[in-house]
Amino acid sequence: MQFTLQKGPYTAVAETKGGELVSFRDAAGTEYIWGGDPAYWSGRNPNLFPIVGSLKNGRVRINGREYEMGRHGFARGSEFTAAERGEDFVVFELRESADTLARYPFPFLLRVRHQLLEDGFATTFEVTNTGDTPLPFCAGAHTAFNCPLYAGERFEDYQLVFDQEEDSDSLALTPEGLLLPGKRVPILHGTDTIPLSHQPFDELDTLMFDGLRSKGVKLIHKGTGHGIHMAFKDFPMIAFWTKANANAPYICLEPWHGCAAWDDESGEFTDKPHCITLQPGESRTLGYSVKTV
Repeated sequence: MQFTLQKGPYTAVAETKGGELVSFRDAAGTEYIWGGDPAYWSGRNPNLFPIVGSLKNGRVRINGREYEMGRHGFARGSEFTAAERGEDFVVFELRESADTLARYPFPFLLRVRHQLLEDGFATTFEVTNTGDTPLPFCAGAHTAFNCPLYAGERFEDYQLVFDQEEDSDSLALTPEGLLLPGKRVPILHGTDTIPLSHQPFDELDTLMFDGLRSKGVKLIHKGTGHGIHMAFKDFPMIAFWTKANANAPYICLEPWHGCAAWDDESGEFTDKPHCITLQPGESRTLGYSVKTV
């Protein structure tokens, strides 16, 4: 089921499948969210829960047992319930089921709120432990933006500009999507800018940063400055991805609280980097916002 949101000149569409915001348009009708063309990538704006990235051998150990779970968790393929609705917002809910308990043995409540702003939108994830044992989880976003935004532009006409100068290397992945211990790829050194080209994604698949000083990044056209700014203060990591070797016309901006498994990790869920553990009855809210510039 889909819901149309409106605030001032902005409109958006959110749907219960995956609890996603799948469209965001400005007054001129410019579409910012990638449309999911399967020729490149059928995803659009998946919500990542209760893991981010891939597990080692597709498995994770919880309370002495191993469980299987696909990349980025099960929320992205789940049917949510619309719990609240207003002209400019919607709140979706997901609870445990027989299917989720087979992969993740915890009762939980995940609420995803999409809210239009005066000049953009905000998405928040609220996770509540509804069970009687500690609840470990990771969460994140995978928001794909059209790049370029307008006809006649190229992917290479755009750049990523952080709020501050950074000195940080990207984490590196194995072909199986696991993080490589001890390997970093120089990307950000004494600069706030990453000029976009497909070449680094063809080589690395994903650019991933942990512990940046910046809590916001722009995706903007080099000449005109038009684009978006994403604020991600609640998330310790951010990643950027577009399909490798495809010259795809989109890029994903992905704030993460968690990441793929390390190639040498223990396999314990609670050992995963940036894993959050909630006590019974406890909740945690993480949010990010996107504004047009």
